[in-house]
Amino acid sequence: MNLLRKILFPIAVIYGLVTAIRNFLFDKGVFKSTAFPIPVIAVGNLSVGGTGKTPQIEYLIRLLQNDYRVATLSRGYKRESKGYILANENATAKVIGDEPFQYYKKFCKIQVAVDASRKNGIEELLSQPLKPEVILLDDAYQHRKVKAGFYVLLTAYGDLYADDCMLPTGNLREYKSGAKRANSIVVTKCPATLSTQSKEEIRAKLRLTKKQQLFFTTISYDDTAYSAHGSLEVSEIIKKDKLLLAGIAKPESFFAYLQAANDLTMVYPDHHHFTDNDIIEIKNKSKNNIIVTTEKDFVRLKGSVLEEQLYYLPIKSKFLEGADLFDKTILNYVGSSTRNG
Repeated sequence: MNLLRKILFPIAVIYGLVTAIRNFLFDKGVFKSTAFPIPVIAVGNLSVGGTGKTPQIEYLIRLLQNDYRVATLSRGYKRESKGYILANENATAKVIGDEPFQYYKKFCKIQVAVDASRKNGIEELLSQPLKPEVILLDDAYQHRKVKAGFYVLLTAYGDLYADDCMLPTGNLREYKSGAKRANSIVVTKCPATLSTQSKEEIRAKLRLTKKQQLFFTTISYDDTAYSAHGSLEVSEIIKKDKLLLAGIAKPESFFAYLQAANDLTMVYPDHHHFTDNDIIEIKNKSKNNIIVTTEKDFVRLKGSVLEEQLYYLPIKSKFLEGADLFDKTILNYVGSSTRNG
C-alpha cells in the first residue's frame, strides 16, 4: 500500500460507513429494491476493476442463449451517450461502451442494452414486443435498486476481497460483508494448476455461508488471433516481431501469453478511448509489424489506420472444476424462475 493510500485512510472509513448505512437501509426495506417477474442474474464484484466480468458474462450467454431469449444490461462505462439504448446496426463502442459492443458483435441471438439506471433499463427491455426471458446485469452487484434473483460475485486470485480494504485506501466498493448477498462466488484468474490446498485456504479466507457455492476459474486464451481480414495461429504470432497493446485492467497475463524477447508493449488505462494522437503513436511504435490487442480494445480500434496490422486474442472463462454444478445451478434458477413467471 503506497503512502498516499495510507494517508487517505480516514476517507476510507467514512466511505465504508456510508456504503454500510446504504446497504442496511436496503436490507431493511427503507430503500426500495424492485424485483422483476423474470430471471435476473447480476454479475459483479466488491472491488474496482480487473476481476474478469466480461468473460463471465460471455460464459453465461453461451450457457443460456440457445434455450432462452437473453438480454445483457450494462451501464455502458465511458460511452458518449446518455439514457437507455438498445443496440442495433448503428451501435458503436462510443455509443454503448466497449464491453456491450463486444457482446453485440459477438452474439447475434441476444439483445444488448445500456442504461445507468438498471431498473429503467429492465423496464424498457420488458416493454418490447419480443421480451427477453433472462436478463444478465453486468457489473451491478452494488446496484441495489434492482433485486436480482441470482448474484454471481467475482474476486480475482491474488487480489481477494478478503485481503483488501475500502476505497481509497484499498480497492473495495463496499465492506467484505457485502459478499453475503452472493449465491455463487467465483475466484477468477487462477493458475491452471491451483492445488487443492490453495483452494481450501482461499475458502477459509472468504468465509462462505452454508448456502453459498465457491468456484475457481482461469483465463483460457484462444489458439488463434483474429483480425478484420483474417487470422493467425498463436504459435505463428509468438515467432513474429510485434507490438502488444492493452487498454484493460491488469494486462500482465495477456502480455505473458504472447510476448517474445523482441516484442514491444504499450499500456493504456482501462476502457481507454484512443485518440488520433494515440493511434499515430501506436502506428509509429509498431514499425509496421503486427499489433495484437485484447478483444475489448479491438472494438475501439477497428476501422482505424491500424486495421491492416491489428489482431485480437479472444479469451474465455474456464472452470478448474465444478463447471457442471455451476451450469446446473444457473439453469435450475432460470428454469424455475421462468416457470414461476
